[in-house]
Amino acid sequence: MSAALPKSVSAHLADWVAQLKPEHLDAAAERAALDTLIDVLGLCVAARDTDYTKATLAAFSEAGDCTVIAQGRRLSAGAAAAINGTAAHGEDFDNTFEGCPVHSGAVVVPAALAIAELAKADGPRTLLAIAAGIEVMCRLGLIADKSVHKAGFHPTAVLGTFAATVSAAIIQRLSPAAITDSLGVAGSLASGIIEYLADGSSTKRLHAGWAAQSGLRAAALGGAGFSGPGTVFEGTHGFFSAFAPSIKPDFSHLLDDLGRRWVGSQLAFKPYACGTMVQPYIDCAIKLRNQGVKAAEIERISCAVGEGTVHRLWDPLSLKQRPPTAYAAKFSTPYCMAVAFLEGDAGLAQFTEAKVKDKAVLDLAARIDYWVDPKNEYPKNYSGHLTAKLRDGRTIQIDQPHLRGGSRDPLSRAELEHKFRQNAAFGGWSTDRSEALLAFAVELKTQRDLAKLAQLGA
Repeated sequence: MSAALPKSVSAHLADWVAQLKPEHLDAAAERAALDTLIDVLGLCVAARDTDYTKATLAAFSEAGDCTVIAQGRRLSAGAAAAINGTAAHGEDFDNTFEGCPVHSGAVVVPAALAIAELAKADGPRTLLAIAAGIEVMCRLGLIADKSVHKAGFHPTAVLGTFAATVSAAIIQRLSPAAITDSLGVAGSLASGIIEYLADGSSTKRLHAGWAAQSGLRAAALGGAGFSGPGTVFEGTHGFFSAFAPSIKPDFSHLLDDLGRRWVGSQLAFKPYACGTMVQPYIDCAIKLRNQGVKAAEIERISCAVGEGTVHRLWDPLSLKQRPPTAYAAKFSTPYCMAVAFLEGDAGLAQFTEAKVKDKAVLDLAARIDYWVDPKNEYPKNYSGHLTAKLRDGRTIQIDQPHLRGGSRDPLSRAELEHKFRQNAAFGGWSTDRSEALLAFAVELKTQRDLAKLAQLGA
């Protein structure tokens, strides 16, 4: 780009990324990055024996020096990032962000760990790479709002590629010019459509891992001198024109107060193993259960929802009331509410192929429907609202005003460590083994390098 022209968006972002140092993180951003690391590692262990993790492991087999979590394998950086990202996102139990439901942890942590192992980076720089990747992904999500989903793409997949690129650039200490090129390349490597909604197939699971490895490749290309368009974000044929054509992007969400305010410190960590916007409705269903209402007493439950959630979580209603697979059930609000009402939870045990055929769950799910409330705040706030009409004529209204585990009601470190232990146990790990990996994560800032990961995480 000519020196006479103003800097592009990616050039401004690259300048910030290139000057970042571990001491620039504030306490909240550091905590969010560590919480994310803990969450992702536990999820990788939980998914270690699943069919999709095994299939991804078989498909990405290039030898290398990077740890594939809970698999006893060391592969190339790209392969490790792809497998770990797919495992971390596989059960849709990973963190998200209010403002745009991006899953930054499942992209950024696998990318950062893989490239940090390869480069023998220390703990503080690895933590910085995680925090910065999260920050960029969340800020891009604020620009995107609902538009990427509206265009038929998965925000985690397409925005995540840029986030992973940033994480890799920090580990590799790339120059501003190389980072600008890397971001330009990342725009052409971003991909991920949401057609998995049609049949509950596994491509959504792959999106996080694919974005992680694509970001590593983009940074490698940019770092090696391969050029990418400097106007990748704002250009006529740029990222937002292609993936979010319904909006005029406001780049102040990305660039204003960058480094002074860490929006990524406001991550949301899920208490339930399913889609983000479903979670407040699960809380409503459990509140109804706790009032002593029985399933047989319920004539119908009607939910007030945000318009932007309908095509992913409610439509077509007949399919959502009888999801074809356990994975599809994670994006079915009627199923999630019904199983949570009947069992008091919506954890990993509630999303099995046997459970989605449970007659009692399906009978109740068939009595749950929705209406679009134009006043619903989604995606600025994720709330839940149900009205239950009982057979005796009573009507019960229940609201969940915000996302539990989100910025208004965050999970504590103790709760996240409990979640990690539960996930590790679900994956078949012993207490001693899970506690050792947890200690490594908690103490990342003190690690001279990531050599222990190969020993503890494999």
